Amino acid sequence: MVSLYFRRSLLEGSRRHGFEISPLGKDPLEALRTLAFSENPGLQQSAALYYLHMSQHMNVPLPVEHLEPFYALLRSADLEVQQMSSLSLVNFLLEGNIDKELVVQMGLLEPILDLLESEDPTVQCNSCACTMTLAVSESNREAIGAAQGVTPLLSLASSYDPRVQQNAVGAIFNLTQSEKIQQVLCKEGALPVLALLLESPDSEVQYYSCAALSNVAANVQHHEAMLRPSNRFLLQTLISLLSSSVDKVSSQACICLRNLATSADIQAEMVAEDVLPKLCSLLTSGSEGVRRASIALLWILSQHPHNQDTLACAELLQSLGMLLAAHKTDPVIVGHTACIIKNLSLSKNIQRIIESPCVEGLLQTMLSADVQEDSLCYVTSCLAELAKQEGATLHMVQWMDEPLTKCLVRLAGQLEHTESSFQAASIIQHMIGHEKMMLLSKRHIGEIQAYLKNFLTHQEIRFQQLGISTFCRLRQDPEFSFVFRKSQMAKLLKQVRQQMEETQELLRAAICHEDS
Repeated sequence: MVSLYFRRSLLEGSRRHGFEISPLGKDPLEALRTLAFSENPGLQQSAALYYLHMSQHMNVPLPVEHLEPFYALLRSADLEVQQMSSLSLVNFLLEGNIDKELVVQMGLLEPILDLLESEDPTVQCNSCACTMTLAVSESNREAIGAAQGVTPLLSLASSYDPRVQQNAVGAIFNLTQSEKIQQVLCKEGALPVLALLLESPDSEVQYYSCAALSNVAANVQHHEAMLRPSNRFLLQTLISLLSSSVDKVSSQACICLRNLATSADIQAEMVAEDVLPKLCSLLTSGSEGVRRASIALLWILSQHPHNQDTLACAELLQSLGMLLAAHKTDPVIVGHTACIIKNLSLSKNIQRIIESPCVEGLLQTMLSADVQEDSLCYVTSCLAELAKQEGATLHMVQWMDEPLTKCLVRLAGQLEHTESSFQAASIIQHMIGHEKMMLLSKRHIGEIQAYLKNFLTHQEIRFQQLGISTFCRLRQDPEFSFVFRKSQMAKLLKQVRQQMEETQELLRAAICHEDS
């Protein structure tokens, strides 16, 4: 009769107040406490069932005082009570009805971690889910580590129950966001466990284990343990995951490989493992995350001179050009692609670059109204590097038209973004030796003269030098020469010469004094 009374009291409380307005009143709370702390499993089941019902219907925060009965319910010896109370706590956490840090502060972490040792898969699944959700907070991660919650999670990561395994590996992933807990995980033998889980048939388990390894790989001190020369299983498995049909798995594999690619030897090994065709395929993915992750990894690989010959192949250059054409407003794609092409722009690779759509893609990207300033800086820097090679310059001139010329002149003349200004002017300086570019430039004589004046009076020597060399080339044309004579350019050049002579005198005096 007592049990029936308490159940009736609780149900009446819910109907009277409504979960949307007031989840529990004072009387039902006292009833819950009595039921929860009872040694009678039937009474505890009533409380657990009520919490479960609340967790499935309530859409407002659970008052702090209603967390107290959870301690007794999670500690219950009754399996059904453990199952229902742990599930209701998961529901409350996932819906945001309970403050995650408050759960730990109220002392509920210990019974949650104890349930990880349960032999019941449902309880294991729920307690892993609770731990995973709590571990999104840095303070909670440290609390879980201090309470020795890592060991049982690693054990459950090898569970044959897919639900348990997913939640356990998900919890480990969240824990790896703390560098302090990374140390604990590595000490407890997490690396081989996570590496083996990469081969799981479950894509969620693959993703969580790969993401956890990515977090660990972001810390260089763990690379030796992850990439022992005697065992390259991890590297090979990550490369194989690039072919995964699940976007978030292939994307995360790219990120992990990128974090590991800090040394020239590891980069060379990745290239030797035939990573390039897989990355070329990922560049055409319909997923933005996959495209961005793969281009970022390619950028890392392109920085090492030993890899540049392999990367400067027709297949990759074709893919990069097409990528620029399709995603010219994506700052990650544009920036990384421009940097890769620049890294590959050695004289022996120029012909391959010219034969690809890369140059056209870079030029057309400049015309996009939505391109970001950082991206524009990378693009102009790449084109300026290419323009140093006569073959590439001639190819660029063939693509030049009025809109592109106007764009370059405008960029050269801007004052707020000095690097883009310098690179754009450098591109112009290399191309004006060709008749077509000279003719296009004549439509912008005034703007060109204006930025040359700014360059000649600039504080940086490189701007002055670029201004002088551009002036020397332009004055060979009668129209430019006539305009320069009518302007104050000659006077400005004399001022620059005088300043340089004064600087040279000061340098000579300083050097003589140092020698004496």
